Parts: sequence; C-alpha cells; structure tokens
Amino acid sequence: MKRLLFVTSTRIGDGVLSSGLLDALIAEMGNNGTEEVRVTVACGPLAAPLFEAVPGLERIIVMTKRRRGGHWIDLWKQVAFTAWDTVVDLRRSALVWTLPLVRRRLTLPKETGALIHRVVQIGSVIGRGQRPPVPRLWLTDRHRARAAELIPDGGPVLALGPTANWRAKTWRAERFADLMQRLTGVGGVLPGARVALFGGPGERPQAEALIDAVPETLRIDLIGSIDLLTAYACLQRCALYVGNDSALMHLAAAAGIPTLGLFGPSEDAHYAPWGEHCAVQRTTVPFADIYPPGFDHRTSDTLMDTLTVDAAEAAARGLWQRCWGLEAEGRG
Repeated sequence: MKRLLFVTSTRIGDGVLSSGLLDALIAEMGNNGTEEVRVTVACGPLAAPLFEAVPGLERIIVMTKRRRGGHWIDLWKQVAFTAWDTVVDLRRSALVWTLPLVRRRLTLPKETGALIHRVVQIGSVIGRGQRPPVPRLWLTDRHRARAAELIPDGGPVLALGPTANWRAKTWRAERFADLMQRLTGVGGVLPGARVALFGGPGERPQAEALIDAVPETLRIDLIGSIDLLTAYACLQRCALYVGNDSALMHLAAAAGIPTLGLFGPSEDAHYAPWGEHCAVQRTTVPFADIYPPGFDHRTSDTLMDTLTVDAAEAAARGLWQRCWGLEAEGRG
C-alpha cells in the first residue's frame, strides 16, 4: 500500500486541469491497478467536490484561507506525521519541503515567463510536459443516475455555459441566444436539439436573456441547481459545448465532448480548453490590447463585444465537422 498527498488549487478550473496529473500518479504508484494507493487531496473549498470519487480516496482536506498563512499551518499539522510515498504541491508552498516523512517530493517548477498552457505546466511535474496527462474526473453511480434523470436519452443536446466568474469575460446572453438558434435551427449542426444551460450558484442573472430565449420544450435549465460532478456527468451526455472561459468550460473538455471556449480578456494560450476535441474563438481585439484604462474586473462591463455571433457560429461548425465529419452536419 502506498500513500499520495496531492495539494492542488483553490479554483475549480485549475482543479480540473490538475486532475490528469492525479490520474497519472495513481496509475504509476499503483502499477496500473496491481497495488493499492491511498489518496489524500488538499485544496480550496470550491474545488473540493471535484475529488469526491477519486479511486482510493482516503481524505479530502479543505483548506479555507486564514490570515498569515494559518491554513498552511493547519494542513501541516494534519499531514506531517504520516509517511508519504509521494507528496505533490501545485501551489509552490514550503509544505512539500518541510514534511519529514516523504520519499518523493514533486512541485511546479518556477515560472519562466514563457506563455505555456496550464496542463503542460502541470505535466512537467512528472516530466511529461510534451505529452501531459489529459484532465479527467471520477464519478459515482449516483452522479450518473442523476444526470440520466436530468438529461434523459432522446436526441442530441447542445450545452451552453453563458456565465463566468467576472463580467468582462462574459459574452452577452443575447448573443448566446442568437447562436443557440442558429446551431439548433434548420441548417444548424444540431437541428431540433435540446439545450442544456449550465452555470454556478448566483450566476442566474447573467443568463436570463438566454434562459428566456430557449423554448420551454427544449430547455434543460441546470444553472445553480447541481453539484460539480453531476454537472460533469450531464456534460458527458451532451453533443457540443459552447461557453465562456470558465471552470465549466474545463469540465466540458474533461468530459470529452467537443468544447468551444470563447475568449477575450483572458489568455487562451494559458487556459484554452484542453483536448483533441477542443477549439477557441477570440475577440478581434487581442488579449494584449483589450484592457481599457482603469480596468477593474469587479466593475467592468463585458469586453467580449468584438466577438461576433457569425465568428462563434463558424467556429462551432468547424469544431463539429472536425470532430464528427462533414456528414454529421444536419444529422442531429
């Protein structure tokens, strides 16, 4: 039996992107299932639900930020006297170097200033920066069953993520509505498809115009009503995802469905959805020039307006054709 301590992000999106490394370590340490690996995950409260179904999970330690680094002291007290075969620290803290009973210590290398994808960064921890482990999450039967209730069999589903954690990188809900009508209408890639709407607690006001635009008979409204792993299971039942740069976008990519991320005031070179079935469409104003004088992400309106519905539709069609072939268009 081996023990792994995996210290990962406070943010949901980064937690998703780190999951491939965790998967690779469990396989490596367990000799592809022939040896037991007991896993302890330490992360922030928002990301913690992502890891509830990790195989061999012994414990999730939720790190709630405290003054003067008190959360790190609390974590040290909880793990210092356990013998660990491997400790991974993706937060670059001193923890990995101060624990006394550790055979192998792994941490992110220092930043070099080079703009590389977060998944590549994380993969470099185990020398796999060129072919990094692909993000994936684990589910229970409960999550799969709940997803089947929410999105029952019966035709394709277009998934939309119209929200984000700050307004400036949120494409307007009215444009999502226009795009939805084009993709699910006559001549769209998913004619007649149901539409699943995803978003977190408190994000409903951002999506009201889109919610109202989806016909009630086709609408699957999941905004703010399901946990992260149920959302992941629901996304696995969808045919195509289009959404802002957000944790939901990374969940969709990890779920393995065609995922189009919409970017403006965030850097897609670092945070694009990861995987063979993923694509990005940016604003016409480049990242380096997009911020206005006095920009404050807490008060700014959207900076996504130079991304047109025409451009997003073309990107979605191109991704669909690349993933499923030209014959898929109009097939439903």
